[in-house]
Amino acid sequence: MKKQLADTVSAEIGSETIQKQRTPKAFLRTITIVSTFGGLLFGYDTGVVNGALPYMSQPDQLNLNPFTQGLVTSSLLLGAAFGSIFGGRLSDRNGRRKTILSLAILFFIAALGCTFSPNTTVMVICRFLLGLAVGGASVTVPTFLAEMSPAERRGRMVSQNELMIVSGQFLAFTFNAIIGSTLGESGDVWRYMLVIASIPAVVLWFGMLIVPESPRFLASKGKFGDALRVLRQIREENRAKSELKEIEAAVDEEAKIKREKVTLKDLNVPWVRRLVFIGIGVALVNQITGVNSIMYYGTEILKDAGFGTEAALIGNIANGIISVAACLIGIWLLGKINRRPMLIIGLAGTTTALLLIGIFSILLKGTTALPFVVLSLTVMFLAFMQGSVGPVTWLVLSEIFPMRLRGAGMGLCVFCLWIMNFIIGLTFPVLLASIGLSTTFFVFVILGIAAILFVKKFMPETRGVTLEQLEHHFRTYNSQSASQNATMLTK
Repeated sequence: MKKQLADTVSAEIGSETIQKQRTPKAFLRTITIVSTFGGLLFGYDTGVVNGALPYMSQPDQLNLNPFTQGLVTSSLLLGAAFGSIFGGRLSDRNGRRKTILSLAILFFIAALGCTFSPNTTVMVICRFLLGLAVGGASVTVPTFLAEMSPAERRGRMVSQNELMIVSGQFLAFTFNAIIGSTLGESGDVWRYMLVIASIPAVVLWFGMLIVPESPRFLASKGKFGDALRVLRQIREENRAKSELKEIEAAVDEEAKIKREKVTLKDLNVPWVRRLVFIGIGVALVNQITGVNSIMYYGTEILKDAGFGTEAALIGNIANGIISVAACLIGIWLLGKINRRPMLIIGLAGTTTALLLIGIFSILLKGTTALPFVVLSLTVMFLAFMQGSVGPVTWLVLSEIFPMRLRGAGMGLCVFCLWIMNFIIGLTFPVLLASIGLSTTFFVFVILGIAAILFVKKFMPETRGVTLEQLEHHFRTYNSQSASQNATMLTK
């Protein structure tokens, strides 16, 4: 007790100097910008392959065929699936800040490895390592932001990471277009595209050196004095002390919950099994829209429609711009519209866009209008995807699981999301080469219809419903009360 009191007094004295140097809001803004460079790297590293593939595939470079194109692209996604699992465990054990610092180093090393890859094998290995960093960032950065933010700003702060992801993809498309247009004659042009990813990794590492550890994590390790010191940097004085008391109470409550830790045996419980089924379904719905076929292979799609390589690279900038704009609108809409109708409208829009791409690819085949029609429809697709489907998916996954199931449930759902992402990334170029653009998108249309039916039938409405109400709904769900419960959660 004496030691804890001494730590607290020391923290209060030390924080006085800090408060003179910066205001809590300014420092919190700095923390948000720095940490979301992890999201920027997530976006850039997943989007840069879009423009690099055509140059990488040339005979005098890596000489990729449709299958190896898919392998190079999807190896990052497979790595991300495992990175999301191990990243979460490392952040729980070592801390959010230390984990993000380690991820920054991995981002940097893997980016350079991809840049200087002499053959396909080395490229696949380095892309897998890059995926570990991407997956780790996809779990750790939102967790860090949620724990640093005040309750009333949590939604906005966490959503800024998603904004940085689409911004990273936009930057990738922009740099791809600039480099492709100016250095397109050079065989190594794809290496210049890839090496840029090392710059945000350096910024992230140096930036995290001035960022403190999450007060929630510090308190979970019994370091309440350190937790108060951090809180006084990012909160007003009275707010910091009151929030520390709330964190202490939460730590005590969590200690009790840990004694009831979720295991695979819990899947024998019907309500748990149903909840996990819905969570995995929502995660898969995000991917079977076919969004990443456009984000990873947009250049190949536009080339197949009739654009030249440089024109396709420039056209992809429109995809990046609409993704950022739609994401901003989507974040605003989340506070205005219920989750289920917003997701259903988004899925209807993406499915319609893909259907029209398939139809016009047949009707306008060989015409000069086709590439512009396809570009317009991909922009329409991304407007619905990034403005509706994307934000709702991640928010629902964070809301749907009660406290005791949240860690295990989220981990499993994100893993399944990345695995589906990997499957699509691997098979899309093979499908494009074997059955053509129109038939490939007709396949995604069928999956999109299935996604709409799933959301309509199974996904509960989480807006305005407390976690306790959700847990009660799932615990008491049975055939006799299904209609009554469904009515409550689908309003």
